[in-house]
Amino acid sequence: MEENKGYDPSDYEDEEEYYAPEPDAGKSIRGYRIVIVILSVILVALSMLYFGIHRQQMADNELLRADRDSIQANLGSLITEFDGLKVQNDSIAANLEKANEMMEQLKRERRWNYAKLKEYEKELGTLRTVMRGYLRQIDSLNTLNKKLINENVSYRKEITSAQLRADMAEEKAAELDNKVRAGAVLRARDITLAALNDKSKPVSRIRNATRLRTDFVISANELATPGNKAIYVRITSPDGYVLTTEAMPTFEFEGERLSYSAMREVDYDQSTDLAVAIFFNSSGFAAGTYRIELYCEGRLIGQTQVAMR
Repeated sequence: MEENKGYDPSDYEDEEEYYAPEPDAGKSIRGYRIVIVILSVILVALSMLYFGIHRQQMADNELLRADRDSIQANLGSLITEFDGLKVQNDSIAANLEKANEMMEQLKRERRWNYAKLKEYEKELGTLRTVMRGYLRQIDSLNTLNKKLINENVSYRKEITSAQLRADMAEEKAAELDNKVRAGAVLRARDITLAALNDKSKPVSRIRNATRLRTDFVISANELATPGNKAIYVRITSPDGYVLTTEAMPTFEFEGERLSYSAMREVDYDQSTDLAVAIFFNSSGFAAGTYRIELYCEGRLIGQTQVAMR
């Protein structure tokens, strides 16, 4: 066995491969380190740039969402205002439908950018302008309507006042006409009752009479109509019965038929008094108070009571 003689460089002088480090190896390592450092710096810079861009994008997205939410809120308010217009109008209905479609489109939108937001804001502004125009028109119409209502009330008051004046005038005319009619009625005065015998001579006891004579005077009346007048006399006996003939004639008074004792036609001249006598023939008269009523042209023209013995 050979002994270990130790390291001798001469033993390797003839070797082609010698593992001793070359003189440039240190420089290469330093170069690699510099490259790694530079790449690390670049990587850090790129990371910071990426995160910066990402943060900016997130901030931009937040702003976009805020703008989108604002547009949706304003559009919702506008839709409510359109819907609140209680007016049947095709144009309003069309703009309301457009606003609803725009709201649905906003809800479906997934990709946002400032250009789209500007477009939505522009359409929203147009709808808002249209809404203001409608509100101005409605306000003008309301103002005009109030004016017309006030004018109508004023006209109604005037018409009512005129109608009241006309009614009052008509009432006064009717009242005057009634007064004229009442003033034109014939009036009988100085009414008496006489008991007579067969020879038309007065008797002292009515039980001896065979006829009764009613005397009266028709007063002159310029308002009355002259001409032939039928005068009816009703003589009511003390026992309450109207004295009449077997034929029991009647005349009309206030819608009823009344029996009468005797009737006479006279020629009346409204300018002078007219004395009239009407006879009733019968017998069996009883003593007591007799009631005399005179009628002409459907009116009671005189009455009195006479005590007969």
